Amino acid sequence: MPTVTPQQDSDRATRLGELREAVRRFVETHAIPSEDPALAHDVVRLDRVTRGLQARAREAGIYAPHLPREHGGLGLNWSERAQVLEEAGRSFLGAPALNCAPPDQPNMINLLQQGTPAQQQKYLMPLIRGEIRSCFAMTEPAPGAGSDPGMLRTVAERVNGNWVLNGHKWFISGAVGAAFAIVLARTDDGATMFLVDAGNPGYRLVRNIAGMDGYQIGGHGEILLERCVVPDDAVLGLPGKGFDYAQARLEPARLSHCMRFIGRASRAMEIAQRYAAQRDSFGQRLCELQQIQAMVADSHIDLHASRLMVRDCAMRMDAGEPVKHESAMTKVFVSEAVWRVADRAVQIMGAQGISDDTPVSMIQRELRPFRIYDGASELHRATLARRIFKSGMRP
Repeated sequence: MPTVTPQQDSDRATRLGELREAVRRFVETHAIPSEDPALAHDVVRLDRVTRGLQARAREAGIYAPHLPREHGGLGLNWSERAQVLEEAGRSFLGAPALNCAPPDQPNMINLLQQGTPAQQQKYLMPLIRGEIRSCFAMTEPAPGAGSDPGMLRTVAERVNGNWVLNGHKWFISGAVGAAFAIVLARTDDGATMFLVDAGNPGYRLVRNIAGMDGYQIGGHGEILLERCVVPDDAVLGLPGKGFDYAQARLEPARLSHCMRFIGRASRAMEIAQRYAAQRDSFGQRLCELQQIQAMVADSHIDLHASRLMVRDCAMRMDAGEPVKHESAMTKVFVSEAVWRVADRAVQIMGAQGISDDTPVSMIQRELRPFRIYDGASELHRATLARRIFKSGMRP
């Protein structure tokens, strides 16, 4: 491995600082002004607005920070992405504008790592260019897969040289308007990933499931797979390796969520601080009340601790170390910390905090599901504890 000189380190740090400032300017100048409460649940209009912002992001040279340069990205490592994704995450539209929002971001990882050249040409390259969107179809109605992927009930069987998929998926983020889905299904070899075009006659989008969050590109869809026939080359990677591939995408996906949502929570607290510094109550400014001061201080503590955990996990990933344990701890802590920050911001602002006059209310609604996304906090805690007891790990 070539030696990196102090000057090269300094130059890279300078470029990262300039990139971070460029992303912040873009978010403040383009992404935040494009936000609109009426846009939050309009998936068709969201697509249109996002495509326009992506064109501007390309012009600004900040597009696709997570992708290698040879694929049109910025080639950032995980430690660098932590800073850039936090800035993008300040706006509901920031990450989609940079084309580094889920589910497309982790789907790109799967296609980069497991896709054949033909699959990459058909699915990955249009995805990178922002010409199409995708979704990842794993979650199923009870008694199917949810927090426990081992309960997977969607099946794929070999029939006349093809695969025939049958199953029921729901809460599939990004499904409305997606050009294709990465579908997880059971086969005789084990769980397997399939690339399924949305135009396949056996693939049907039933509905968009309305939820408390907003600005979810492509909503949360319910999908039926009924005698859905796909060819052999629809298999992504190797048959039977689906759970391994799903796990490989989850750790970076969790960390990316943490990065983006730290930015969102920081913005909520900034708005609350400005409010407290200007609002008079009972003869004094809110910011002079100790209870308000405590909420602000606790929020800064939560955000600082969240950044440190993300930074540690990112450095380990850059070093090629396994982070199953660390990413789970980071996801649990950060998902709960950013919720506390947003909740305090709402409390500080009172009636304004629960209105759509500011983005604070929507930020809180968006952050609440993060304690469920990518594994619920309770599941991670149980898994962490089992691993700790099994290995005799010391605190």
